[in-house]
Amino acid sequence: MFDNLLHQGVSKLLIHDISTDSLPGAVLFSGPEGSGKFTCALETARILSCTGEKKGHWLCECPSCMQNKALVSQNVLITGPKDCTPEIFAASETFLNAVCNNARYLNAARFLFLRSIRKLTMRFNPVLWQGDDKISKIASIISDIDEELEPLDFPHELPEMEKLEKACKKICELTQKLETSFLYDSIPIAHIRNASAWAHLKSADGKKTIIIENADRMLESVRNALLKILEEPPEDTVFVLTTSRRNAVMPTILSRVRTYSFSERTPAQQQEVISRVFHKENFPGTIDDFLLTYLPVSPDVLRDCSSKFFVSIADEHIPEIPALVKACGNFDPRIMLKIFLNGMNVYGRKCMSVPAGAQAAYELTKVLKDCWNNVTVYNQSVNSALEILVRDIAKINKLHGKILKWTVM
Repeated sequence: MFDNLLHQGVSKLLIHDISTDSLPGAVLFSGPEGSGKFTCALETARILSCTGEKKGHWLCECPSCMQNKALVSQNVLITGPKDCTPEIFAASETFLNAVCNNARYLNAARFLFLRSIRKLTMRFNPVLWQGDDKISKIASIISDIDEELEPLDFPHELPEMEKLEKACKKICELTQKLETSFLYDSIPIAHIRNASAWAHLKSADGKKTIIIENADRMLESVRNALLKILEEPPEDTVFVLTTSRRNAVMPTILSRVRTYSFSERTPAQQQEVISRVFHKENFPGTIDDFLLTYLPVSPDVLRDCSSKFFVSIADEHIPEIPALVKACGNFDPRIMLKIFLNGMNVYGRKCMSVPAGAQAAYELTKVLKDCWNNVTVYNQSVNSALEILVRDIAKINKLHGKILKWTVM
């Protein structure tokens, strides 16, 4: 069990609780980003629904385990915001390199690429999106992804390299479009209600699992809807919540789940994970840092643009927004906008170093969050959202005696 969860002692506790049938109906996996919480959640779902003689054995080939490993099981629902495209891009490169070099790990790399895509597409299960007016547009993109993916899936013979590269490129473009256009930053209440209704349906194939990633990123109404189902979870359904901010999860939810704590992996351990999964040696950073290197615009460039943008406003100049957006690759995928906005928080922290700057720092954090929500929640164009942000930051600077100019000196 949990052979693919590297360097996490929590796996021993999970193995004990599953083996003794003492795992509760709702659990919370809490720990730092990149600590393997989602990998563990998927593996927990596989083990719980395993029908093999040695329950949960890593090499089990029972129908349920094979479906779970391929991420095509009908007994698993996944919801919650996640930046999936960097992993897809990284897995695509690993897969193509393996094919090009006829590497011994080719099948593993192929499997990695397939799973990375389904970690995204599973969030668009019609069960969750029932009643949403966007479902037909989503279905069209997923159909195109499946069409491109089919020749690359087992047991098909892989196409020649030129066709394979073209297919991978097209899949990456489609998944990026799917994530940018339709994946939410906060779990919709309809998804929790639809998942709750699905949870109460009797399964003929063993345990069902509902995985809710980043459970701390929910509005109050959504938390209350989740709380209702967690109070009395159906016997054959297990809820697995994940978070990197346990203190942001509603206390009443925490009281209804058992928390399993994941530890921060050491730099050496993270290097080993990157090496074993993506076959990149000696990367000098975290797993998240590694995945971000696959963005169309590097994080360093995004942060540099962020700094120049903020300094320009603090100096009472208006930035050239169209040129900025172009330099930042139109902030697609949206995680690049998150990196850009987070880059300005360094100036907010500088404000906190003087008593007069505390209020300015608070207001800066708020307008940065508003900018993010304007794009990801209210579907405002990035250009328009940044124009509003310029006005908001300039107003803060003026209101607080040009304190922001002091932070850039």
